[in-house]
Amino acid sequence: MSSYGLWLSAAGMKVSDHRQAVLTNNMANASTTGFKQDLAIVSQRPAERFENAAPPGLSAPYLDALPGGVNVRPSQHDFTQGPIEHTDKPLDVAIQGKGFFAVTDGTATRYTRDGEFARNRAGELVLSAGNGRWKVLSDTGTPILLDEKSGPANIRGDGTVRTGDAVAARLRLVEPANYDRLRKVGENLFEAAGTEMKPIDTILAPGSREGSNFDVMPGLASMIEVSRAYQLNATMMQLQDQLVGQAVSRIASVA
Repeated sequence: MSSYGLWLSAAGMKVSDHRQAVLTNNMANASTTGFKQDLAIVSQRPAERFENAAPPGLSAPYLDALPGGVNVRPSQHDFTQGPIEHTDKPLDVAIQGKGFFAVTDGTATRYTRDGEFARNRAGELVLSAGNGRWKVLSDTGTPILLDEKSGPANIRGDGTVRTGDAVAARLRLVEPANYDRLRKVGENLFEAAGTEMKPIDTILAPGSREGSNFDVMPGLASMIEVSRAYQLNATMMQLQDQLVGQAVSRIASVA
């Protein structure tokens, strides 16, 4: 039973370590535009007999009734809306509701909720983050080019990108057929892994940005909770190790 307790405590430490890593990443991106927090997922592990389908003759009823601890599962992305913050910048735009902007680096297409855009030296509309490497795509699937001669550039609530009074393009706004198939690939971008990205009509807030949907205060409370859980499991492992050592010493002395 002591060995069983050691395994349970070790599993608890593993889960706490995983939750801590997820929370730390969320905390680091608490001010990242359009960031979507990750959720640490765990599940109860069944007893050994049920998990590996052991033959009935090898079962031990008193052990089969005990839980098998917990297991770490792949994290999930939380796509709930972040707060809309006004910036009054003409090339900033926030999505209110569902949808993503489409961007490209010339070789791959990625998707983001980050609507802080800028014009690079070539006159292309690009993401401000990432040193302007990611070009914003139009609804025709091509990078958006802004003609400085036509006047100052701005983005309207209907998704049109204008230079002066002229319409330069319309933003490509899409939604995945299956949100579970979106995968984070760094730089606050998502990759559509085996799901169709469909055009979507959504509400835009010009001159604004969408903040991170990670709430710092509950996040700090969760980090404290996780740290304490890790320490408690570590303490339980030490106590059980001492118990096993004492049992071995007493059996040896009796023998």
